[in-house]
Amino acid sequence: MKKKVLAAILIAVGVLTGCGNSEPISSPIQTVEAEPIATDTKEVEQPAATESSADEVAPEHSYRSELTNEWIDEDLKDQRPIAVMVDNERTALPHFGTADADVVYEIMNSTLNDRITRFMVVVKDWEKIEQLGSIRSARPTNFMLAAEWNAVLCHDGGPYFINDWVAKDYSANFSGGFARFNNGKATEFTEYITYDTYTNSQKGKTYDGLKQRFANSKYTTTYNDYYQGPHFKFADGEVTFDDRSDAISATTIELPFKHNGSTLKYNEETGTYDYYEYGSAHKDADSNAQLTFENVILQDTTFAELGEGYLIYNAIDSGRSGYYITQGKAIEVTWTKSSENAITHYYDAKTGEEIQINTGKTYISLIPSDGWSSLVIK
Repeated sequence: MKKKVLAAILIAVGVLTGCGNSEPISSPIQTVEAEPIATDTKEVEQPAATESSADEVAPEHSYRSELTNEWIDEDLKDQRPIAVMVDNERTALPHFGTADADVVYEIMNSTLNDRITRFMVVVKDWEKIEQLGSIRSARPTNFMLAAEWNAVLCHDGGPYFINDWVAKDYSANFSGGFARFNNGKATEFTEYITYDTYTNSQKGKTYDGLKQRFANSKYTTTYNDYYQGPHFKFADGEVTFDDRSDAISATTIELPFKHNGSTLKYNEETGTYDYYEYGSAHKDADSNAQLTFENVILQDTTFAELGEGYLIYNAIDSGRSGYYITQGKAIEVTWTKSSENAITHYYDAKTGEEIQINTGKTYISLIPSDGWSSLVIK
């Protein structure tokens, strides 16, 4: 078992208050303005890569996705992703469409309720979405993270101060008005993203899907001037850490989110990490597919607590600790994000080189520094 302890350094970058009936907090939001990001041209030493794909012939009319490095339809090459806020309360389960996500962020949504989490799922091929969610409100941290991908953030509202983030030049978002499905749950658990227009015959109401939302908006469906290029560096082959003396065993990862009981378990048959919460495997309600990832990235992140359980992550930071986990092993990394819309970069703590990751889906969690010592990797 491996536990890492880092002191929590609370840096207030904003004000957070919740949706609903809580009293507003009047302190102003402090921000770091968006700025151009210089491309890192540092050569990276390949970490134990095998089965080189350099000579692999591309399938017809396809290219390697900048989100997963998997072969996808070439027509998607310039299409910007969406980032969707997904409710992760037990009542919201089972989720629909999360198995189609390319990248999944899990982030503490409140210091109350045993640190309940919320997903932000990043999807490249959003035209195939039939039902994704259910969706919930956004926080400032989500605008910063979505901007890393030049993604359009899809959510249902949020506290009043997200208006400052919606107004950022780099921001793009669709808020509320998505399809309402009849699932026998309270209203807040019934809203889902669709691509096509959806008509609820029972309610006698029609809801615009992503296709129409884009058509009616000022946003392009393709990358714009704020796109900073690929987020990750993918290895030309399979990354393993079997020859790294500093690598630790990582077949079970227990995250310090008591409410959800978030756990990742290494599946030797698939070579991926299966996600569990509330004591059960996470299965997509539509496809019954297990939510699973080739790559796991954990970030020790400071935050400001703003009362009544609300917080905002200091996502803009430099040299913070973390882990990159793949193929049953973990290595220590550091991470850096230089501005609100800058890409977060991850560096091997031993070599100082930017890491290369495996082809496939990626799970990222911003773990509060005051809970970092409770993270279990074994």
